Amino acid sequence: MNYDQTLEKLTIILSDQYSEAELMLKAEMAMKINNIKKERNAVILGHNYMEPALFHTVPDFTGDSLGLSRNAAETDKDVIVFCGVEFMAETAKILSPEKTVLVPSNKAGCSLASSITAADVRKLKSQFPGVPVVTYINTYADVKAETDICCTSGNAKEVVESLNSDAVIFLPDEYLAGNVAKETGKHIIFPSKNKVNNNDLDVQMIGWHGKCEVHDQFSVEDIENVRASHPDVFVLAHPECKPEVVDASDFSGSTTEIIHYIKNNNLQKYLLLTECAMGDNIQAENPNREMLRLCAVRCPYMNQIQLKDIYDALKLNQYEITIPEEIRLKAYKSVERMLQIG
Repeated sequence: MNYDQTLEKLTIILSDQYSEAELMLKAEMAMKINNIKKERNAVILGHNYMEPALFHTVPDFTGDSLGLSRNAAETDKDVIVFCGVEFMAETAKILSPEKTVLVPSNKAGCSLASSITAADVRKLKSQFPGVPVVTYINTYADVKAETDICCTSGNAKEVVESLNSDAVIFLPDEYLAGNVAKETGKHIIFPSKNKVNNNDLDVQMIGWHGKCEVHDQFSVEDIENVRASHPDVFVLAHPECKPEVVDASDFSGSTTEIIHYIKNNNLQKYLLLTECAMGDNIQAENPNREMLRLCAVRCPYMNQIQLKDIYDALKLNQYEITIPEEIRLKAYKSVERMLQIG
């Protein structure tokens, strides 16, 4: 699209979120990015949590972190610009080691990914020898390298069940672990919080204390308050929310599953319990449906990435992702095992 077409598109879908002047500046920067993208033979990936003006302009692919990494691996582009946080860009590098992978911000961290280290995993494995380790994709490469298999929020139950093991270590999101434990009928313990005598307890799932600082903010009281005013509301929650919040919701799924559910079902009034930029993007694509606004909380790390940062990353080749090959190969095995499940 040229500048006029881009501006027209943004005006149609985002005029209620940006001023006219802001949209003009966004459209101009999007054109600059598209030009340099061609020069660098680059592909741009936009996570569902990116701000709307970015999400709806320059990405070649949009979606969740694993899906985007797979998209990038299938292209013939030399450079991958991952508009998401660092662990997501690492996953792209794990799957596409021959490509240059850039993340547009050097501050794109993650409270959940930072909650656990490779040393923590090794300690758990020594405490529970022989117990297979499932690691959420929202972790850094060195943690993935210490685990048996990765999972996403959408396939966590299937991954756990695929192991056919009486006991499983599930890391690092304590809420996702709690939700999966309920789905699989397993009792869960948290050695990092409680002293555990392995001889006295039937250990079925071992969790960790990590959490997403955004999803941690939603509560059952929030849902009850909204239902009191809007009894016909349909509540969708990400499984990184507390188990009691998921139980009080009408649907729980990954970002991609939530998007598909809203698209494929006639939800005239809905409440979305996940990162708020994703809500903005969904609202832009579903203008005839009423989305209730519960929060104005953005992931502070995702919010680091704006259009100008993408341009700078491509122009300066800055914030390149590198992973030691020994770690990458081990991490690749845990990701590949998950991909074989689906």
